Amino acid sequence: MKKLSAAQKMAYSAPAFALAVVGIPVYIYLPKFYTDVVGVHISALGVILLVVRLFDAFTDPVIGLVSDRLHTPMGRRRPFIAVGAVFTVLAIAFLFNPPEAMGADAAGFYFMALIFALFLFWTVVIVPYESLGPELTFDYNERTALFSMRDGALIAGTIVAAAMPGAVRWAAGLDGSAADERETFFILSLIYIPLILGACAWCVAAFRERPRPVASPGFQIFQWIRSSLANRPFRILLIAYTISAIGNNLPATLILYYVEYVLGSPRADLFLVLYFVTGIVFLPMWVRLSRSTGKKAAWLASMAINTGAFFWVFFLGPGDEVLYGILVFLSGIGFGATLAIPSAIQADVIDYDELVAGDRREGLYIGLWSIAKKLAAASGVGAGLALLGVSGYRPGVVQSDSVVWTLRVLYALVPCLCNGLAILIALNYPISGEIHLRIRRAIEERAAGRAVEDPLVPGRIIG
Repeated sequence: MKKLSAAQKMAYSAPAFALAVVGIPVYIYLPKFYTDVVGVHISALGVILLVVRLFDAFTDPVIGLVSDRLHTPMGRRRPFIAVGAVFTVLAIAFLFNPPEAMGADAAGFYFMALIFALFLFWTVVIVPYESLGPELTFDYNERTALFSMRDGALIAGTIVAAAMPGAVRWAAGLDGSAADERETFFILSLIYIPLILGACAWCVAAFRERPRPVASPGFQIFQWIRSSLANRPFRILLIAYTISAIGNNLPATLILYYVEYVLGSPRADLFLVLYFVTGIVFLPMWVRLSRSTGKKAAWLASMAINTGAFFWVFFLGPGDEVLYGILVFLSGIGFGATLAIPSAIQADVIDYDELVAGDRREGLYIGLWSIAKKLAAASGVGAGLALLGVSGYRPGVVQSDSVVWTLRVLYALVPCLCNGLAILIALNYPISGEIHLRIRRAIEERAAGRAVEDPLVPGRIIG
């Protein structure tokens, strides 16, 4: 089984750090910039962002499947990463630097065209990029180390992306006026364009892809999706992860409201950074633990720690900043592992699919995984804000008891219930380190033309 050097792991992780700019800046900072400075109607902007999510649900599996079946001298994934990175930074350049003196309708069309372009080209990069990971090594534990570094880089990139606008304003002496906001986003584009190009170029140059396996003829997308969902280990993983992600996206959506209206604190940004940094710091511990206990046990433990600590947040109130900070730290211990270990597990279920189907379809699985992540995020934002509105939330005033109660339930209890259900489902996940080794051996036997027994279904013959 191939071991990767530290330099190779860093090269693979670099795009995750750089492409984190398409997270927080796009969903938090850009909407306010386009409504308050450029002049887009807020209702139109909301509809555009919702449609973009639905558009992603279509493009993710399509890009994944196309990359599965591409055949070039560079391989299947790296051409997408290289070309997609160029068009992604072009979209960022135009999106971060809109023309001045546009009317509301023109500004709305401009934003719609550029945000669709950005997410399309980002998908062209990110789905093949994530699909490349399971191909780099087939070692059960090495995959955990690789994806832990990649997702640690993603968390670090998210922290930097969240802090970057404020840091740019401070460094450039900008005061937040309309003209200054345009300069802020201009400087951000100058930072992120070379960062994304450089990170993707490093990743593309660092690897030579494995020879493309023989693919089945035709392009039967719905049949392939059905067959992937028939993969029992993947189905268990996908359902458990999606339920957990729905719960985890609620606190991400509501933290600003909870900290201000329940704790009465202005330090939400500090707590958010504490959570992210704790997740990064403890990731190496989870990598070591997964080597000794297996990925499944480590994943279950990380969810249990994350949930067990967060449950007590429900009981906090005004002035409990110190207790909240302690609970955020304890919960953050498991945070990084809840991202990285499922990615490593997913690589193993792709191997099982190769054994059963006789084809490598990383792109298909990453595309379906991406849909689940995006729908979970959309569910968290939509349900959380909608229920908060129903409870009587009004901005800028002291909130009623019903709003505070709703915030406590949505922010703390619902995520704990989701994670508890996810743990119960994940208990049924069947692939251990020993079984994965048997899967890899069976793949080699089948490639040699010999029939093999399914490691997960005794008596079932494949080949």
